Amino acid sequence: MPSSSFVRRYNSPLVQVILLGLVCLCCPGMFNALSGLGAGGSMSSNVALTDAANGALYGCFAIVGFFAGSFTNTVGVKTTLTIGSVGYAIYSAAFWVYDRKQVSGFVIAAGAILGCCAGVFWSAQGSIMMSYPEEKNKGKYVAIFWSLFNIGGILGSVIALALNLENEAGGVSTGTYTAFVVIMIVGIFFSLSLSPPSRVVRPNGTQVAVAKSAHWTHELKGVLLLWKEWRMVALIPAFLASNWFYAYQFRVNAVYFSASARALNDTMYWALQIIGSLSIGFLLDYQGLGRRARGLVGLGVLFVVLMAVWAGGFAFQLTFDNSYNNPLGWKDSGFGGPFVLYMMYGLSDALYQTYLYWLMGAMSNDPSLLARYAGFYKAMQSAGAAISFGLDAVDIPLRWECLVCWLLVFVSFPLIFLVANKVTETNMSVDEIAAAEGVDGSDISDKHSNSFVEVSEGKPQYNLA
Repeated sequence: MPSSSFVRRYNSPLVQVILLGLVCLCCPGMFNALSGLGAGGSMSSNVALTDAANGALYGCFAIVGFFAGSFTNTVGVKTTLTIGSVGYAIYSAAFWVYDRKQVSGFVIAAGAILGCCAGVFWSAQGSIMMSYPEEKNKGKYVAIFWSLFNIGGILGSVIALALNLENEAGGVSTGTYTAFVVIMIVGIFFSLSLSPPSRVVRPNGTQVAVAKSAHWTHELKGVLLLWKEWRMVALIPAFLASNWFYAYQFRVNAVYFSASARALNDTMYWALQIIGSLSIGFLLDYQGLGRRARGLVGLGVLFVVLMAVWAGGFAFQLTFDNSYNNPLGWKDSGFGGPFVLYMMYGLSDALYQTYLYWLMGAMSNDPSLLARYAGFYKAMQSAGAAISFGLDAVDIPLRWECLVCWLLVFVSFPLIFLVANKVTETNMSVDEIAAAEGVDGSDISDKHSNSFVEVSEGKPQYNLA
């Protein structure tokens, strides 16, 4: 029947990841656009206030993120996403209030509220994005999600650009904040449209495992066990680095460019994120190579691109300092070079984070475990962001901020290699492989002579070479 066909398609992993992307388009995507405008879009003199709000945001994010996986597993991914998305609308509304009434306390409080909401939001998001797809599609699904997510950044930047095209002052118009709040509220309603995980069926006929609510002591034990998993510990520098550079990059956008140029930079920053994510996502799912080989090739590409971009960024940073007070407009001479560099910052961000999501997705298919992975990742990521925004708030020389960003990314690569080098060809159990191939489990064992590999929580998984 047509209706049942519609239901099956609606409950497919692809449609659910698209809906997830739309939620993130409207909420964190618009938040990124607001942040990317520099100083939350406000006058550059309020950089300290925005840094304080971001410090509260990422500090709370880091604390909540460690336990977010347990919250997600207990409450459920759909409810968790809805709760988390509310925080983004509150944060954007706080800047609207500040623009009208100059209430700085609300901005900082909203940052703390969003930190708590975002901690659980991204745990649920990671669980869906990494556990719903078939293993051969994990890179592509991350890329699809990341593209939709960053369309939010583009949309927000285009709105800001349209509303501030002739605005050469430091801050954006009040209407910019109003538009952002409305779109974020739409995102809250999108979160309600997601199907429960129990209804999601992959194209190969396998169902998504449903994370069952466990006693809080079991969940706490699961969180603590992540600190004993060498792969997650090895990835900590990468997790810290993955958002560390935002404070520096957004500060450069706020200091060096006029309002209209900042909006244009922001638009292309998120546009290049889409290109970067799609490129590496399809590379990581290329079936002509084994999964481990794809991971290592992708890591090599990642290293070359990021080192080149940060070398160029450091050379650019040596041309000005914190006291720069002659904002460059998009019509001014000399705009082209910094504009291209800022776009490449967006490209490298997408490459780095898409790769990390794919790598974690290659470590397990268990939604409950992946929710903890995502929470741990975002907690460490936010801890790094909190530190970097704190450093930015005390106005250390921008060249040192740039150098720290570059070195932290560089140091992460040898440890990422250790994890990528241990990627197995599958995390599926024999029963799951048999169900997907429509054969008996014993036939799978006869067909493949490889041994089981041990993964978290003692569950054996079949390692197909």
